Amino acid sequence: MSSEQKSNVRRILLKISGEALSGDTGFGIDPKVLSQTAKAIRDVQKKGVQTVLVIGGGNIFRGAALQKAGFDRVSGDQMGMLATIMNGLAMREELKAQGGKCVLMSAYGIPSITAQYSATEGRDLLNQGYSLIVAGGTGSPFFTTDTAAVLRAIELQCSEVLKATKVDGIYTADPVKDKNATKFDALTFDEVISKQLEVMDLTAFALAREHHMPIRVFSMSKPGAFDKAAIGDAEGTVVSD
Repeated sequence: MSSEQKSNVRRILLKISGEALSGDTGFGIDPKVLSQTAKAIRDVQKKGVQTVLVIGGGNIFRGAALQKAGFDRVSGDQMGMLATIMNGLAMREELKAQGGKCVLMSAYGIPSITAQYSATEGRDLLNQGYSLIVAGGTGSPFFTTDTAAVLRAIELQCSEVLKATKVDGIYTADPVKDKNATKFDALTFDEVISKQLEVMDLTAFALAREHHMPIRVFSMSKPGAFDKAAIGDAEGTVVSD
């Protein structure tokens, strides 16, 4: 990471699930949620925070059931990657409609629809005031969008990965099912991996540990939480060295 990036710029990567975009419908894209998410991103940009967004594709396609029925895993994962591009297109257009400058890049470059992903070009765009959406996962099957998010955060020299979930951090157990579950304010990568806490897949945590990339787990639906997390204030659970 350059000295300029360390001293002057906070650059975050926001990872949200595709399901989050579906709202209460459970499938597809809820225009209200799309608008609210874009507004939240625009608001932190106006505070000088450079933003990268990685969105899952589970609101459009989930291959697990097909794989159980014998569907080829590689083809299923490729379909999932294409679903993330569809979500990226929707978010790009909403950000632009709200007055933002945004570029959609993909590991699967599709001429006339997305730009081919390039870390160098992505960093240049962020420094020019664009928000960046990175779709298509890693471009390879067998890797989740969580792992793709950590990989892109490392390549784009982000300060932190912000992982949006339904709850406001990492707990000792599922707080929805266990009222006695307690929240962690901070954890090390080794603790998360040894406890097998399932807020992200272990490959993502292992990659983040190797490259010293902090991950903050927070609730996107909690009022003000994203604003605080984006500028580095205490919010959610931080996983670091």
